[in-house]
Amino acid sequence: MNLLGIDFEEWFHPELIRKKLKKKKYEPTVSKGLDKIIDLLRKTDTKATFFVVGELLEIFPTMIDKIIDAQHEIAFHTMFHHRLDEINNKDTFDKEIKTFSKLTNDRSVGFRAPTFSLNKKTSWIIDVLEDNNYSYDSSVVPCKTSMYGIPNAERKPYKITSKCLEKNDPNGKITEFPLSVTNFLGKTIPACGGFYLRFLPLSIIKNTIKNYQEQTIPATFYIHSWELTPEFMPKVKLSLKDNFITYHNISKAYGKMNEILKEFEFTSFSANIRK
Repeated sequence: MNLLGIDFEEWFHPELIRKKLKKKKYEPTVSKGLDKIIDLLRKTDTKATFFVVGELLEIFPTMIDKIIDAQHEIAFHTMFHHRLDEINNKDTFDKEIKTFSKLTNDRSVGFRAPTFSLNKKTSWIIDVLEDNNYSYDSSVVPCKTSMYGIPNAERKPYKITSKCLEKNDPNGKITEFPLSVTNFLGKTIPACGGFYLRFLPLSIIKNTIKNYQEQTIPATFYIHSWELTPEFMPKVKLSLKDNFITYHNISKAYGKMNEILKEFEFTSFSANIRK
C-alpha cells in the first residue's frame, strides 16, 4: 500500500513565498479548501496523513475534527513552517511539539520537516522526536535538489537516528519513510508530488509508483494543500525561477492527483506501521 501525505499549509508558508513577505500577520485563505481536499479523498476512497502547520489549528480549531472524523491521520509539520535550520534549537522544537500535542490531544506520532530540511546539521530533531514518543518521520528525499535532499539515503522505509540519516540503524526508534524518486535523463529526481507532480508527465509519476510496488516498497507521495486549492492561493510576485517552482501548472495539480488516486491505493503512514 502506498503512502499519501497532505502537507497542509497556508499560502504564506512556502519558503520561496515567505522570504518575499514582510514579517506581519497575513489572512489565511487556503484553509478554506479543507473540505474540498477531504471530499477528493472520500471520492477515491483514500486515507491520508495530514502534516499540518500547528498555527493553523490555533486559528481554526475545528480543522482537527474534520480531519479525524474523516478517518485521516494528523501529523506535525512544525508550528510556523520554519526550516529546521531556522529553528536550530532543541528546546524551541521541543516546545513546538508539546504545543502541537496539546492542540491535537496527543494524536500526532509523525513528523515532516518543512522544505524537507532534515540534514546532518539538523539531525538533532530525531532525538527530540524520540523523546516525545514519535513513531516516524518523512523528511528524507533520497536525491539532491537545489533546496534539499540526502542523495545516498535508502529508498525503502528504514530506522533512522540522529547519527545515521542515510542507512538503517537497528538501534533507531523512528521509522523513516523516504519520498519516492526516479531516474530521469540520467539523473535521480523526486517523483513524489509537489512541483514534480506539476512538472513531470503523469506517465513518469505512474511508472515510478508501479516500480516501487513491484519492489514491494510503498511509494511515498505528497501534495500541498495550496496545490489542490489554487482558487485560494494568491499570486505573489517572485523571481522567474521561484515563480516557476511555485506556480507552474498549479491549475493541473488537482486533476493529476485525482487520476493518481483513482489508479493507485494510498493510506496513512500510521496505518502502514500498524499492519
